[in-house]
Amino acid sequence: MTTTWTDDELARIGDAEELHLASARADGELRDPVTIWVVRDGDDLYVRSMNGRDGAWFHGTEDRHEGEIHAGGVDKHVTFEESGSDQSLNTRLDTAYHTKYDHYGPRIVGTVVNPEAAAATLRLVPHP
Repeated sequence: MTTTWTDDELARIGDAEELHLASARADGELRDPVTIWVVRDGDDLYVRSMNGRDGAWFHGTEDRHEGEIHAGGVDKHVTFEESGSDQSLNTRLDTAYHTKYDHYGPRIVGTVVNPEAAAATLRLVPHP
């Protein structure tokens, strides 16, 4: 089972302005998708909840830690791995969010570049 992204998937998803994420309920059914931002760090893709760990969609990922994403023309089944406790990673992701989304202005980018949002960082791990 491959748990890495292809170069094409990394580029297409990493370059996409938005990502649609539908987490799986306890029974396996998918929730309605939410639209969020996605950033790339090396060979990994990450998302954050602007409402931190209290965000509704973030709570939804905790049921099964899996779901579906769509971005850049790529549809993929993924596992969500919590990564918010890695301070070095969070610093890199803050930079990635600023680089990719600063054109929205500091108030908007600030919703995902803060300690609460960083604590709700998820790595997207692909399934074949």
